[in-house]
Amino acid sequence: SITKERTEVVLQGTSSLDPNDPTAVWEEYDFKCKPGDLKRRPCFITPYHYRLDWLMWFAAFQTYEQNEWIIHLAGKLLAQEEETLSLMATNPFEGRAPP
Repeated sequence: SITKERTEVVLQGTSSLDPNDPTAVWEEYDFKCKPGDLKRRPCFITPYHYRLDWLMWFAAFQTYEQNEWIIHLAGKLLAQEEETLSLMATNPFEGRAPP
């Protein structure tokens, strides 16, 4: 069965020195095929899936404690690891200091 409501994990970063500052600008990492921007054309790769995008869908049904790989993914994004960034559609911090 398919759920009527879809929860989603969104990964964001900020260049703000104080992430708790209400004026901090948070920028989203876009995935290649994971739903996100409603104005973006849908990704069709049937019958295959981008593995990371697929895992992100299932991670939304559980907690991060049940998906420890998300913590490692966030760490690699913070370190701007090229191999990890190649899995993303966009890096909002490209050419800038890491978040």
